[in-house]
Amino acid sequence: MASSLDIHLIGICGTGMGSFAGLLKASGHRVRGSDHNVYPPMSDKLTAWNIPVMQGYHPNNLLPHPDLVVIGNVVRRTNPEAVAVLEKGLKYASFPETLGELFLKERRSLVVAGTHGKTTTSSLLAWLLTHAGKDPGMLIGGIPQNFGEGFRMGSGPAFVVEGDEYDTAFFDKRPKFLSYCPQLAILTSLEYDHADIYPDLESIEMRFDQLTTLVPKTGYILACASSEPVLRRKSRAEAKWETYSAKPGIEADWQVSHVLPHTDGVRFTILHQGTSMGDVNLPMSGRYNVENALAATAAAIHEGLSFDEAREGLASFNGVARRQTVVAEINEIRIIDDFAHHPTAVASTLDGIRERYGANGRILAVFEPRSATSSRKYFQSAYANAFGAADYALIAPVGRSELSIEERLDTTQLAEHIQALGTQARAFTDLDALVQAIAILARPRDTIVFMSNGGFDEIHKKTQERLAQRPKDR
Repeated sequence: MASSLDIHLIGICGTGMGSFAGLLKASGHRVRGSDHNVYPPMSDKLTAWNIPVMQGYHPNNLLPHPDLVVIGNVVRRTNPEAVAVLEKGLKYASFPETLGELFLKERRSLVVAGTHGKTTTSSLLAWLLTHAGKDPGMLIGGIPQNFGEGFRMGSGPAFVVEGDEYDTAFFDKRPKFLSYCPQLAILTSLEYDHADIYPDLESIEMRFDQLTTLVPKTGYILACASSEPVLRRKSRAEAKWETYSAKPGIEADWQVSHVLPHTDGVRFTILHQGTSMGDVNLPMSGRYNVENALAATAAAIHEGLSFDEAREGLASFNGVARRQTVVAEINEIRIIDDFAHHPTAVASTLDGIRERYGANGRILAVFEPRSATSSRKYFQSAYANAFGAADYALIAPVGRSELSIEERLDTTQLAEHIQALGTQARAFTDLDALVQAIAILARPRDTIVFMSNGGFDEIHKKTQERLAQRPKDR
């Protein structure tokens, strides 16, 4: 580890940057930062970690001059602090570059990448290693409930990092994961996403090719056989390559059988090269989470865990915040908060919730198209097919008002298409009207799942308040 540095982070309150600030502080560096939007929960966490945060961007925030300025990827070249950094010749770097230099080059870097499942899979892997006493470091773009934070230093050789394919900074347009020095890489899936920076799937595939070539011959790549674009990356890989899949009928080195959903999660058997290793219990639902757990188990065993150690870790995994997270139960109505926003993730999430909670009540899916891709018309048709496991689909206004009507997802048309496929659906132009509609529609034993990659204007809290005001005999 490098000697203690005075580090200033521009854009410190983002989920990834805030967690990275916590990691830097935990490793002994002197950390401060600035952001235009300073509000909970990240502002509260930074205060708890004793990290000073300046509201707004101003060159004076850089006084006294730090040893290093970390510039977040939301920061533009015209940001007053970024301008000052360049004019004064201060040393600067991106968050991924700094993570790679200060942490990953000295550790065994375990990188989890893919369009879907990387947060859950990396959280599972970090927990399996921790539960077995391996004490890994980690930096994850979510909050694993077993840890309470998205980062930890750890003293063991391994460092688990979620490998994001989004770009790095205004001065470095490569994906973040290319800075992570992987010794082991898990490729969970590969679909088109991030319409604001990638023109097509081929441009994303090229970046994943670059990732696989970074894994040395002595390394290990675990590739999801359920995703054909992932399998096409094999020709570029020099490291040992194994596949995994939890889907029936797909050949892979790691597979599952006897998948048995139950009210507390799912039980299944893990097989390697066709031989049963034993049964496991996972306190999560959905075939996609079985696949995430399979990947984490295979990677953990490759890192030296016994199957029994992995099995015990899986059984004690508490999930990840905003991944099928039950946030309240009001008058027998279950409220779930979830991060799903890509059509594949929406469909998988609803399938898992139907599997776990749908036997005795209805599923009400409340969706906000907010991400750069979901807010655009690219997935107009795909979203129509994503709500089949729900009884009702309630579509919120597009979360990016700056998009033109021609470019923006047509939510009214989407609701019509969902309805035509057999799920009752309605689009809303106002969130208050949406909350009112939920309060009228919901009844005991229903499950309401809110899906957005943003804060969704705290709609689940507003819904809780409205439901709590209703007569209990409704």
